[in-house]
Amino acid sequence: MKIAISVQGSDGSRMVDPRFGRANAFVVVDLDSGQETLHDNAQNLQAAQGAGIQAAQNVARLGVVAVLTGHVGPKAFVTLQTAEIDVYTGVQGTVEEAVASFQAGRLKAAVGADVEGHWT
Repeated sequence: MKIAISVQGSDGSRMVDPRFGRANAFVVVDLDSGQETLHDNAQNLQAAQGAGIQAAQNVARLGVVAVLTGHVGPKAFVTLQTAEIDVYTGVQGTVEEAVASFQAGRLKAAVGADVEGHWT
């Protein structure tokens, strides 16, 4: 099972980015093998609109079943839900802390967006 975590730096930063659509990058963790890959999100950093939707589509192509992030807007949330990807918001700290919280069942799946559209 693979999960994606929004991260603050495209240089391998291990801190969770509070933004989903405008996160610098995503770390994808294969929970079965422990393998991690870093996926840049630079194309969405300065997008006038649609950053959340595009980021959600890109993450869905990576084959993840869950996204861990700080916040997610309404269009990104719907796009992820359509792709049958669970969204966990309010996540903070490092990638390792986020993964540990997810695996321990301490995170609750979001039932909707937690910010309005165009939140930066």
